[in-house]
Amino acid sequence: MTRVFLLVTVIVATAGAALAYGDPKQISKAGTIVSDILRKQVPPPLRLVDVPRGNGGEFALQAKINGVTAPMIIDTGATSVVLSYETAKSIGLPIELLNYNIDVETVSGRTKAARLTLDRLAVGKLVERSVPALIVQRGQMKTNLLGMSFLDRLESWEVRPDKLMLRGYP
Repeated sequence: MTRVFLLVTVIVATAGAALAYGDPKQISKAGTIVSDILRKQVPPPLRLVDVPRGNGGEFALQAKINGVTAPMIIDTGATSVVLSYETAKSIGLPIELLNYNIDVETVSGRTKAARLTLDRLAVGKLVERSVPALIVQRGQMKTNLLGMSFLDRLESWEVRPDKLMLRGYP
């Protein structure tokens, strides 16, 4: 969007200069200035989030789900974002209306979960919309998981000894 605005502004400025001066040398000079401006365009800001490794080796963070802050652990072994019943309730998701018909395996054992789609899931500068997620039954999970249904939407993610780097598309 800003590139288009910049390009339109430059074209209008060039046309204005050509009309105002009417001098071929001035028009050439204005063209050179426009070309220089276009070459020096500012790249879009990086959508990058670094998550420090915790003392237990985990990568924990604070996400915003539909605008509400929730603690999460990054879990590349989880096929989906998985929220505890308690977190889903605090966010205001319609937990009473959900159908808990999906078998899932958690650290605590087997349980049932319900599918839904999160309108918005943000981790720092990384914001994704319509993210598939699972909600587990009450008391079955203490930790929310940021799984592959979010991570697969990123340009890349990389584990380093002391941090996990999440990179979104520009």
